[in-house]
Amino acid sequence: MARALPTRMVAKVWGRDTLPAPFVTPPGERIGEIWFEPPPEVPQVLVKYLFTSEKLSVQVHPSDASALPGEAGKEECWLVLDAEQDARLAIGFERAVTPAEIAAAAGDGTIEQLLTWHPARPGDLFYLPAGTVHAIGPGLALVEVQQTSDTTFRLYDYGRPRELHLERALAVAEGVPYAAEHRRSVADGTVLVDGPHFRLDRIEGAPDAATLAAYEGALLALPLAGEIAAKDGSARAGAGECLVAEGLASLDFSAAGVTLLTRGV
Repeated sequence: MARALPTRMVAKVWGRDTLPAPFVTPPGERIGEIWFEPPPEVPQVLVKYLFTSEKLSVQVHPSDASALPGEAGKEECWLVLDAEQDARLAIGFERAVTPAEIAAAAGDGTIEQLLTWHPARPGDLFYLPAGTVHAIGPGLALVEVQQTSDTTFRLYDYGRPRELHLERALAVAEGVPYAAEHRRSVADGTVLVDGPHFRLDRIEGAPDAATLAAYEGALLALPLAGEIAAKDGSARAGAGECLVAEGLASLDFSAAGVTLLTRGV
């Protein structure tokens, strides 16, 4: 059995008033996120599309270990789908910095200069361990796969009238450069993330034997091109949609193009 997950559009100040196909922006809205409610079968993983026209806040997330009661740890990754020519992602610092330096830079706005801004091109994959200070720049369309958590601590928000969370952010932020091993490309192979909290694969056409073996249990399947369907006819999904299925072998990939697969660990 499989079923399509409901699509939820979330308005954001940094979102877009025109979205790429197959999505359509509601009149008068600026949509920044399109996401799929984590189903009971795969409660650990949340999948989103992100569309940016402005910079997102400089922020950080706790780990399961550093989260306080009422918070939840969050590790995530970004797969770049589309990017304007100068699009960039801020991840980690140019050099090792102290909590006092981070606090001072967050206060006067120079934290943007302390961060490393990585060029982002279609097919780039960035994995962000908890504690990684980061920000997303404008001109990007991403798929974000993350632990199911909404715990975000903002360090800096360009003067927007939103709450900052300096004390908690400084308590969990890692003041170090971004490790090169966390960056990949779709050209590197099928497995994009095989981490402590979730796995993410990108396949073209039908899955091979190794991928089938890795997804014997419940999973989310997100077509980026083409269409997938349940073999029993219970559901189908095309680009912009997401299926939850009991196992990868239960899905038909005869009309598939590019598909993302993810599951909890």
